[in-house]
Amino acid sequence: MKIALLDDYQRVARDFADWTRLPADSELVVFDHHIAEREVLLETLQRFEVIVLMRERTPFPAEVIDRLPNLRLLITTGNRNASIDLAACRARGITVSGTGAVGTSTAELTWGLILALIKRIPLEDRALRAGSWQTGLTTSLTGKRLGLLGLGKLGTQVARVGQAFGMEVVAWSQNLTDARAAEVGARRVEKRELFATSDIVSLHLVLGERTRGIVGAEELDAMKPEACFINTARAGLVDEAALLEVLRERRIAGAGLDVFPIEPLPADHPLLALDNVVLTPHLGYVTRENYAIFYRDALEDILAWKAGKPVRRLA
Repeated sequence: MKIALLDDYQRVARDFADWTRLPADSELVVFDHHIAEREVLLETLQRFEVIVLMRERTPFPAEVIDRLPNLRLLITTGNRNASIDLAACRARGITVSGTGAVGTSTAELTWGLILALIKRIPLEDRALRAGSWQTGLTTSLTGKRLGLLGLGKLGTQVARVGQAFGMEVVAWSQNLTDARAAEVGARRVEKRELFATSDIVSLHLVLGERTRGIVGAEELDAMKPEACFINTARAGLVDEAALLEVLRERRIAGAGLDVFPIEPLPADHPLLALDNVVLTPHLGYVTRENYAIFYRDALEDILAWKAGKPVRRLA
């Protein structure tokens, strides 16, 4: 059994599971770099029967799946992966399994980005190292308005921290009701009001056909000049060109971003030239606790599939 583990950027996959439990004739190959070129990816993966994906780092559309003749089992870390064409897998008889995950780390990172922005932590750190002292004013959260697009599990976690800081929390999503918002101490408002009145706007929606591009020029133009925009959900929720425009023209105070249309982020991406953004390389789920579950469950998925009893099936 030939097994490929993709995108092990931190080179830790072998440490987080007991891979000696694999059958004796197994070959485990770990790739610690991203293979962006499709033809190179296809050539590299031709011989593998099992492929383990780290979330959505490497997309698996039908055009990839259909050109991997030996693929029998595809595993994604986490229990959902929008970059896998499940229909194509079903058509080919390829089993797809997921894993468990810890559900708090993205909400924690959201607050890391918010605090980094309004407390000027990256800017002041760089200035201090360069010999300067107190180069600007920071902002208090108490009494400010936190606007959340999405009030599911992650949005609720973010809301509760905001309330602990003494913030007013408002929320909007296509299916959100007044009663559901009130359950977590928030108030439902219309989308435009959320953007026009919030001091912090943070996205916590699932990317799908109804939500793709849900934040565009109209929403961003409505934001206050002193407001900050946070996205730890998915880049596809936002019109990137519109976001770049309001940041370049400083029509909003700044943005904290953990997700990007192309990942890893290209070295010449225009976001890297802006000083009013805080950028992290899709760290929302990258924790020791998550990786321990990801790779433990991935190994169990392989062993269960080999035994003819697949678990945690997505397709």
